[in-house]
Amino acid sequence: MSISNPDKLAALIKTDRDALLINWRDQVRQLPSARNLNTPTLNDHIPRLLDELISALQSKSDQSIPEALAEGSPPAHGLQRLEEAFDLEEVVAEYNILRGVIHDLADNNGLSLQGQPFHIMNRLLDQGIGLAVQTYATQRALDVQRRREEYLAFVAHDLRTPLNAVALAARVLELTYPEPSARTEAAQMLETLGRNVQHLQKLVDKIIEENINLRTETGVKLERREFDLWPLVEALIHDLRPVAGTGSTRLINNVPHNLVVYADASLLRRVFQNLIGNAIKYTPRGEVRIGARKLDKQEDVECWVSDNGAGIPENQLEKVFDELETDSEKEGGLGLGLAIVKTFIEAHGGSVTVESKVARGSIFCFTLPNRSASSSLTNGQN
Repeated sequence: MSISNPDKLAALIKTDRDALLINWRDQVRQLPSARNLNTPTLNDHIPRLLDELISALQSKSDQSIPEALAEGSPPAHGLQRLEEAFDLEEVVAEYNILRGVIHDLADNNGLSLQGQPFHIMNRLLDQGIGLAVQTYATQRALDVQRRREEYLAFVAHDLRTPLNAVALAARVLELTYPEPSARTEAAQMLETLGRNVQHLQKLVDKIIEENINLRTETGVKLERREFDLWPLVEALIHDLRPVAGTGSTRLINNVPHNLVVYADASLLRRVFQNLIGNAIKYTPRGEVRIGARKLDKQEDVECWVSDNGAGIPENQLEKVFDELETDSEKEGGLGLGLAIVKTFIEAHGGSVTVESKVARGSIFCFTLPNRSASSSLTNGQN
């Protein structure tokens, strides 16, 4: 019984499989993104693809390329290459390099790649290219969309503090023109300024509502380091003092000078900014205190922001950390700032709580795990 060309090619690939992979890796490593990859990472699913090709040649599969694509083979290779920072051209190139290596192997052994073996090989490789490119492109589009949503939401939210400061300054200046007879051109300009600030605040709120996705499955990326907490709080108080000072609200830094935390400094600054900003809003005349301490046993750090302002009704306490939860008594609401606080603290492995009494004030507390606990959490997630 004569041996067909598909069987010959299958036997050749099976016999020279290791040498074929070495040749393929040597050529793929010339791609910029593949230069420093170790062998298992570079191989990924290519050895399995060769096994599929051997099986298809032995069974003399006549399945068309569209039929093969419809089977939906595992798309993990495209995702893996995206994680390794391959660009789309490099993903396609590595499959075409494999195609060339197989052609050279057949040619060096006097085997002509025509007819059935040619079509079977191209079907499998085109299937691999199609699935890898599809999953790579889809995931990349999702990543871009996610980053856009997070960027717009956080930037929009960070705009609230300077806008609130401008609005408050405009309102204070308007009070210098209390009588209609004193309403000069400057006073009218201040009214115009106030209206436009309110318009900007509404636009920012709309962007936040439409773009933030706090329940994203990808979570929050942390860049933890050790740093002194007192200077961070003091700098934030300095930035917020114009907002608080015009309303006779005192901001007091009770953080110990020698207290070191292990956290993402940028995210922690946002946490304090949101909590202090809320406290100022509900404490037009009074005190806002920012404190922290190390917990005795775990060496975790507990932080808090307290005020002696209006307080939060008991029926609202369970919902203050919900996304976009609003306060009927205050325009602009409570919730996105506090929802961000909860998201950022939980991303650190900590927790946040609130205690409040109407007309007596509120205290928001959150914990930050120590370095060893944070490392264990990160390793567990990986």
